[in-house]
Amino acid sequence: MRIGFLTDARLEQLDWAQQNGFGSIQWNRFETSFAGPANRDWQGEAGQFAGEAKARNLRISAIGAHYRNPLDPDPQVSKRSVDHLKRVILGAEKLGLKNVNTFVGRDWTRSVDQNWPRFLKIWKPLIAFAEDHDIKIGIENCPMLFGPDEWPGGKNLATTPVIWRRMFNDIPSDHFGLNYDPSHFVLQHMDPASPLREFQDKFFHLHAKDVKIRRERMNEVGVFAHPLEWHQPRIPGYGEMDWGKFMSALMETKYRGPVCIEVEDDTFGKSLEGRKQAIKVARNVLEPYF
Repeated sequence: MRIGFLTDARLEQLDWAQQNGFGSIQWNRFETSFAGPANRDWQGEAGQFAGEAKARNLRISAIGAHYRNPLDPDPQVSKRSVDHLKRVILGAEKLGLKNVNTFVGRDWTRSVDQNWPRFLKIWKPLIAFAEDHDIKIGIENCPMLFGPDEWPGGKNLATTPVIWRRMFNDIPSDHFGLNYDPSHFVLQHMDPASPLREFQDKFFHLHAKDVKIRRERMNEVGVFAHPLEWHQPRIPGYGEMDWGKFMSALMETKYRGPVCIEVEDDTFGKSLEGRKQAIKVARNVLEPYF
């Protein structure tokens, strides 16, 4: 396994990653880095970035097709999301990469069962497209349910083991799996180590993020309030997770892929320097397990 982090396509961040001992990066914001005017040589620019990463012995662990809603109830938004994901799949293939991370999506005004026929209609062809181009699609398990615009169901179906089993049963494919973020289980009051053994063959990628449950706020507003009112994203070591227990359970599985630090922890500030400090602190927490 390699420790990595999420980043965009800036060469100075590759230099920083190399200088600070990281082994991989998830290439985030792929579409905003190279989805400019139609006449722009994005493939050439993307190839240059991938070459620069390789020259620094940095593995691009995945491209983050960050992160649209293919099941949006607006057909035009849905189509743009699907088309975008296909472009990212093609981009990954051109660069010789294997993993693309994204969301399944959801119509947040409907139940899981009500979403299911449309999920199958959209995602069966998408996974077939990924298979044709030998790209693995890792679905992140974030509920995408934080504020009133995502209420009541959230904008991502793939949030729990019950749904994963149904999803992988109905679309059986070696190219369809998970980009697992354990902090989203903590948010849902679930054990983040609980799915590791059963779904180890479906883990294509793993994010390292933590979350703080603000009990004093929950005592005021209750668990059914919007989660923005009672939780706070944190880096590993600064939240609720027992990383020793989690990493011990992970090492008992077959997973040997990247563990990429994701920073949404604003206690370090929103500047680039603050983000770098957060990544270094998180690396120091995780490094003993590698």
